[in-house]
Amino acid sequence: QVQLVESGGGLVQAGGSLRLSCAASGRTFSMYAMGWFRQAPGKEREFVGHITWSRGRTAYADSVKGRFTISRDNAKNTVYLQMNSLKPEDTAVYYCAAGMVITTETPGYEYWGQGTQVTVSS
Repeated sequence: QVQLVESGGGLVQAGGSLRLSCAASGRTFSMYAMGWFRQAPGKEREFVGHITWSRGRTAYADSVKGRFTISRDNAKNTVYLQMNSLKPEDTAVYYCAAGMVITTETPGYEYWGQGTQVTVSS
């Protein structure tokens, strides 16, 4: 089992920044990739980006590319999502997820955090 706990969400004005954290515990050595997803009210959960634990390879959705950055601290078993130049359309509940494959699809991730709310005001 892997447990994931997100933190760092909140309310920010458009153009501002936030950094989300995802602390992993349990059988983290079995996980290959960590993903970030978000879900806005009335919409499906969508891919934001992912990172591999070993080499730190990243990929991002086009909607956040150039504004969001994912990083990891292997010693702390923690993954971060740095969000800059935030827009009102970034408002959503953000989730981190852990999986054994690298994918943009939600079924590819076995474990999920509880989510953290990010609200961007205009």
